[in-house]
Amino acid sequence: MEQFRGVGDKATLVKITVLRGNNLRGNKAESILNYVRAEFNGIVLGDSQKLDAAVDQGVDYNFTCSFECSDAAHTLDDMAHKPVILTVIEVLPKEKKQKEEKTAVIGQAIVDLLPLLHGQVSFLSTVLLHPTPGSPAEAPSLDVTVCVPEPLLSGVQLSDSNLLKVTVETAYSVPEVWNPVSGSGPLSSYVAALQVPLTAEKEQVLMFSNGLLKVGGESEPMGRPRKWPLGPLLAPGAQFIPGVSMEGEPIEMEDGDLTSIEDRDFRKEAETNKKRVSWDTERRCFLDAEGGEDETQLSFHGVAYVDMAPLLYPGARRVRGAYRLYPFYDSDLLVKVKGASTTAIQGFCRIWCCWGFPCGSGLRHCISVTYIIIEIALEKSLVPKRSPEELAKSLFLALHIPSFLAALLPSLLPYFLPSILLYQAVQEYQAQIASVAGQVLEQYQQLFGPAFLPGEKPLDPTSQEQRKTKLLGELNYSGKYFAFKEQIKYSVVRIVREKMLRTEAFSDPEQLQAFLSQLYVFLVDEMHVALNKTLSVDAQETQPRPLVDCAQLIHFAKEAQLNGDYQLAAQYYQEQLTRDRSDPAHWFDYGVLYMLTADYQKAEECFHYAVSMERTHLPSLLMCGILAEMGGRLEEAETFFEGATCVDPANVVAWTLFGLFYEGQENSIQTEMAFLEATKQQRAALVVTPPCRVETRVESPGLGEEEQEVANCESFTIEPDVWALFGHIHHLTGEFGKAQECYERTLDFVTDATDTHPIYLRLGSIYLQEGEFQRAKTTYLRACKSSPSCLTWLGLGIACYRLGELTEAEDALTEANILNNGNAEVWGYLSLVCLQTGRRLEAEQSYKYALQLNLQKEAVLHEIKALQDHVGFGNPCF
Repeated sequence: MEQFRGVGDKATLVKITVLRGNNLRGNKAESILNYVRAEFNGIVLGDSQKLDAAVDQGVDYNFTCSFECSDAAHTLDDMAHKPVILTVIEVLPKEKKQKEEKTAVIGQAIVDLLPLLHGQVSFLSTVLLHPTPGSPAEAPSLDVTVCVPEPLLSGVQLSDSNLLKVTVETAYSVPEVWNPVSGSGPLSSYVAALQVPLTAEKEQVLMFSNGLLKVGGESEPMGRPRKWPLGPLLAPGAQFIPGVSMEGEPIEMEDGDLTSIEDRDFRKEAETNKKRVSWDTERRCFLDAEGGEDETQLSFHGVAYVDMAPLLYPGARRVRGAYRLYPFYDSDLLVKVKGASTTAIQGFCRIWCCWGFPCGSGLRHCISVTYIIIEIALEKSLVPKRSPEELAKSLFLALHIPSFLAALLPSLLPYFLPSILLYQAVQEYQAQIASVAGQVLEQYQQLFGPAFLPGEKPLDPTSQEQRKTKLLGELNYSGKYFAFKEQIKYSVVRIVREKMLRTEAFSDPEQLQAFLSQLYVFLVDEMHVALNKTLSVDAQETQPRPLVDCAQLIHFAKEAQLNGDYQLAAQYYQEQLTRDRSDPAHWFDYGVLYMLTADYQKAEECFHYAVSMERTHLPSLLMCGILAEMGGRLEEAETFFEGATCVDPANVVAWTLFGLFYEGQENSIQTEMAFLEATKQQRAALVVTPPCRVETRVESPGLGEEEQEVANCESFTIEPDVWALFGHIHHLTGEFGKAQECYERTLDFVTDATDTHPIYLRLGSIYLQEGEFQRAKTTYLRACKSSPSCLTWLGLGIACYRLGELTEAEDALTEANILNNGNAEVWGYLSLVCLQTGRRLEAEQSYKYALQLNLQKEAVLHEIKALQDHVGFGNPCF
């Protein structure tokens, strides 16, 4: 790594030239005698000569001054946060008997030197001359140039360096004993400091002085300008950094403390009516490859801890939030520093009042709810984030190239390249064939009408030949035949070059003939693929509607899946894919089925198909990441999870899974960042859609009284979808009692969960298993009202049958049979009802259908056979 300028290195001369002053006006109407004074870093660089300027006219100063930038004085960090101050001073006319010359400041201008730290060697700027109080000047300005003989930073140094920007805004809800200074009271000063670790061993203290105590009564306006970290200036407007203002954000999107729903009312009250100390100051800190060090010793009373670990997340450049202030004790600070020693980037902001409050309970009571708003931003992220192009390339590799080959890709590229080029050539050929086929079909329909009519008899061979001759004649006459041939020829030539690796003519006729035969077969096969795609699209528009539409197929498949009949569900999904293979949602559903049967390889293939068709299909991206992690392909898994968070940055599930992935890799920083982002997005979602509240109590013997109350408070704001998810987890793990409790809580909410169908089905099934038939009936009735299906009516029929309500049971089972006459269990229970009501023929018929459909429920079969033995009929074998 290239070293930065050291103490013994050659200093660089920075020249500042004030070219001209514009629209200057003095205290009197006539021309003014004035000059410019330049200052930097507390040192006067020089004064220009005194010049006369006509009112509202320009004056050419052409005044040049300079300073040396080095590591000993006027450092790069000084140039980052300290501007050049230009003061325009008027020389007042001498009065009678006046011995000494009197002057008056017209205004001050600020020149930001930041462009030099960005690699520029010179720049021209017109800076506003801020008038002093009482000055009559209107919109005056100065034209200034700044230059250096060579760049302050080489290309490598510029790449390795960074700019840290720390903004201390306002401390709210400060102790009531803090009062504005009266004329006779003690002088009060409010100072904040940030201790920033630049490396694991070095740190720097950034000072923020001149905090202004305010009594409250109104909110601090957003968009207010940020101040330079300087002392008071003669022109108040010069204290503001040009073009930089406060950029607030919703509380739920902040970092730091006091971001929960319960804190919002307190924050609103504190930021409107309570006392506060305002700084609104930005301090820039130049970070080179070696960092810097400041041995400033501080004595203070309050401390806030700002976790800067989020800045280690890829692409992250900013943290901002409200941070609680705590009484300062050395022991607490040592614990914090020791806990943060593994990461060299955690800052501690320390605030104190020079009145010197004693450390103890009094101070603890005073600042128990005081907090300070701080922003820390970097010009360049510490960890670069992959660009969309790089991420897309990684996703392509993850989807199409095995991970063990991806690492060898550069060396294997010469071997893969012919296949890749051939694939591209074939795709182009198929596209050309499809295009030509579509145009020929359009010409055919213009001549003879629709090509596909449902129910119409096929043409006889003579008619087919007549139409073919007429079509070819029309194509030749119009010139389209030749155009189509030329359109396809280029693609054929490209395939010849890529597939056969031929770039020159054949010398052996037999080789030529063999080549042409092989090429013909290949091209015909590819042409059939393209034509089938084209003609099937056109044919679909005229084919009659299928008896069962796509939505019903999906519904049946998911019902069979919930019922544990995975073979039937697979048949439905296969039928769905036969009709439409281009919808990623269908492949995702099929992949979920394979997950349930633990066929993870087939599941991963389905999810890969889905992502290949639609790179933004979030559920499939997440499942690809999960399965890649399960297979130990960690880099591939990270690519899929990162892709998911880029597709939907506000998705809580995506960030949570990303955090769990990093947790498994013991990457604490990335884990914390992903979970933090998930929490932010969840808070933001709760603001848009407030959570439903339900009066429930959580009884946990292991919790104390205080913790119990906290648990109960938190249970009030849990969303119904969360309880539903807990219920599904318990159900899948066989903990049916806990699943029942979660499902019941879900249904207690005023607002329904997103998908109540599986909740009703599983809760009703649990009630049936427990023998609570009345509760099962009530649950299934609710399901039949909200989302009627074969399984909801079946559940209702079973519950009514167990309650002895045979008429209601038969009605419900008949409804189930209408929706799906292929469910064996429905036929089984219809047989039971018929046996109970003495209907021999119907009992036998229902039983026969149940057997033909392979009824799997052994308990139901035993019950049917026992009842058949009891009544003496119902089995065709009798």
